[in-house]
Amino acid sequence: MDYLPCVEIETGKLPVSASVIWLHGLGADGHDFAPLVPELNLPESLSVRFIFPHAPEIPVTINGGYIMPAWYDILEMNLERKIDEQQLLISAAAVQALIAREQARGIQSARIILAGFSQGGAVVYQAGLSFEQPLAGLLVMSSYLATQASLQIAPANHRTPILIQHGSRDGVVPELLGQRAFRFLSDKDCQVSYETYAMEHTLCAEQILSISNWLQCLLRQ
Repeated sequence: MDYLPCVEIETGKLPVSASVIWLHGLGADGHDFAPLVPELNLPESLSVRFIFPHAPEIPVTINGGYIMPAWYDILEMNLERKIDEQQLLISAAAVQALIAREQARGIQSARIILAGFSQGGAVVYQAGLSFEQPLAGLLVMSSYLATQASLQIAPANHRTPILIQHGSRDGVVPELLGQRAFRFLSDKDCQVSYETYAMEHTLCAEQILSISNWLQCLLRQ
């Protein structure tokens, strides 16, 4: 099977016991968040494989059809975020294939976390919540739930911990969209929490500390 090309980084001294599959945003690539791994300052007792896939390069309508790394095409940049949903579903399936590969490498699904920024977060919602085996958690940063109207939440991940983080000054993906996702998932009785930071469409030091603590809490169980 052809898998998405990825950057991989392993932490700790023990054999890998957990995996984090981390998706970048529009126009970036798998190298974008790789430098964050040392900043998470995970203890050596946690041996984690971080996997940063590269999105395929496709024409993006909102950027004049320019070809760039993207998980799906964005047709309009209004609050409703008109997108090519079929492309998003294809990307979600590719991420689920990476989950299956980690399982084949000896990592239980309940020790696999999906993380995504912006476009990557929209794919994480779809890939993680529709996956038929339990995952350890979903981390969604500065993103939105693009498939809200069609998403079928698998029973195995109905109560999977979800952490949503968003910047209150985000001019690319307004915080309203992150709040909408939080309310939708809360109404579905999902185990979801929400954090907001005084930042734009990016990450900040306080947020990185929160991510580190969240990962350690999930993976030490």
